[in-house]
Amino acid sequence: GGMLYPRETPSRERKELGGLWSFRADFSPGRDAGFVQRWYRQPLRQTGPVIDMPVPASFNDITQDPSLENYIGWVWYEKEVLLPLRWLRDDLNTRVVLRFGSAHYYSIVWVNGVQVMDHEGGHLPFEADISSIVQGSPGIPCRITVALNNTLTPHTLPPGSIQYMNDKTRYPKNYFVQNIRFDFFNYAGIHRPVVLYTTPSVYIDDITVTTASSESVAMVHYQVSVVGSTLYSLSLSLRDQEGKVVATGDGPAGELKVLNPNLWWPYLMHKNPGYCYSLEVKMQAQVNGALLEDVYTLPVGIRTIHVTSTQFLINGRPFYFHGVNKHEDADIRGKGLDWPLVVKDFNLLRWLGANSFRTSHYPYAEEIMDLCDAYGIVVIDECPGVGIKMPESFGNKSLQHHLVVMEELIRRDKNRPSVVMWSVANEPASELPPAAYYFKTVIAHTKALDPSRPVTFVTDANYALDRGAPYVDVICVNSYFSWYHDPGHLEVIPLQLTTQFENWYKTYQKPIIQSEYGADSVPGLHSDPPLMFSEEYQKAMLREYHSVFDKKRKEYVIGELIWNFADFMTNQGTTRVLGNKKGIFTRQRQPKSAAFVLRERYWKIANESSCLPPIIKSHTLFL
Repeated sequence: GGMLYPRETPSRERKELGGLWSFRADFSPGRDAGFVQRWYRQPLRQTGPVIDMPVPASFNDITQDPSLENYIGWVWYEKEVLLPLRWLRDDLNTRVVLRFGSAHYYSIVWVNGVQVMDHEGGHLPFEADISSIVQGSPGIPCRITVALNNTLTPHTLPPGSIQYMNDKTRYPKNYFVQNIRFDFFNYAGIHRPVVLYTTPSVYIDDITVTTASSESVAMVHYQVSVVGSTLYSLSLSLRDQEGKVVATGDGPAGELKVLNPNLWWPYLMHKNPGYCYSLEVKMQAQVNGALLEDVYTLPVGIRTIHVTSTQFLINGRPFYFHGVNKHEDADIRGKGLDWPLVVKDFNLLRWLGANSFRTSHYPYAEEIMDLCDAYGIVVIDECPGVGIKMPESFGNKSLQHHLVVMEELIRRDKNRPSVVMWSVANEPASELPPAAYYFKTVIAHTKALDPSRPVTFVTDANYALDRGAPYVDVICVNSYFSWYHDPGHLEVIPLQLTTQFENWYKTYQKPIIQSEYGADSVPGLHSDPPLMFSEEYQKAMLREYHSVFDKKRKEYVIGELIWNFADFMTNQGTTRVLGNKKGIFTRQRQPKSAAFVLRERYWKIANESSCLPPIIKSHTLFL
């Protein structure tokens, strides 16, 4: 089935369920009291003490309870909501759907004590038709109960493992820890919007759009699936941003011809970036003598992608990724969607002159992706395949789950013009023998689902040992010369980075993106000559990398993505002082010295590569 974003249309309504939910963590030794006692059978407040918990948000940083900060196991959420009477009348052929934008990581959902769905994995949406449960009971609150488990195993994405500490002289009874192989905090909770929405009983289930264009004409290829009846009609209208109909069509599959199209261009590559048309799909069907109509409107950007051995082309023009890696991470809310933070981040991206980012290391919220489409920010869309280090994480059980995750990600983001490449993993142990079959399979599956986009994964393995690299379209490589390697020795960067690029290109003849590089800096810590963790060292490292980038981007290097956009939280450890400090902005989104170095560089690159007059002076503030 499809997973269209729940938009309000003439035939569809939407009810937001954000706000305060009842919350209870299961602190029983086996974390199973909620199931043994069937907490879902009654209001959660009747099962024991509950607290208020905001949704969307991570639960970890909301309270003063240290046991909740690092809690592993089942937590329970509940919300009671009254539905409009017009949703509950069976004779109106109305379908009521409950949808979660994401929850970490394994979810079971009940409505009025009846299980309606479960879902494995965070970062991606899931939904269920709850019409049969809520209809016929007008005026009775709809009680939504969610059990969430944030435990990571060798077969989840991301993987992890539970370690029991059995030494009773050192640890309390039943003591265990969650081990992870990734460097960001394992936030958990209901992280994205929860909504109820309606459709007619016969409805548009999915839309798939691909585009092709020449100088004067574009073709928008479409496929529409309808569920609930085989007797229906479909009409389509493509409108420009002024509301003018530029093409029409009918039927479940076909193509729309657009003359003199406005193409979707990346930010700083065109005076009008992020141009999107609106595709209105209208379905009509007869059900029991009544005419049902469903309408859905999908933003459509017309653009093409092509990869050569040395270039990445968007609409036939070379595109150079000058951007960032990010995290969904902020004080208090953790990974919860927060609109002020989202808008602030996009303002900072545009101020910086960044034209792209990678969704490191998981799919970001649909609301963020909507703004990428609208603003022309190019996205490398990455699945949660981070920390795949253990040999058991390359077995069939892990592989099958990985394939399902790619299906869910592509189903969600396949129509987005901002998404130009899929990334199936970050820094896996791709030198291990089973990695060859594993990544050959995942990448082939991804290409079969979406032949229109290139596929990559991000590697930190040795070029001669990497068993997954033969199957990618673009080489994405992470390296931290003079930080994790030869720490403090900036002078080794030119030789080591040049050698890295030349070895990878000689071996694979594929374009290369420096997908991570950077250094930690503590805001306000200064040192001259530059010493590690000072703002000066971070700046100096960037400049050493940039000097090599400038030589190699004339050949086959097609991008550079700084690690990281902003400081972010990690597990506690002796190398982390309240998180990872490699951001060019602080966690509160204030610039470090490196932000101005990067800003000057990105605007210079944008003005050099644009066929337009200079877009903006590097010292001018962009609002």
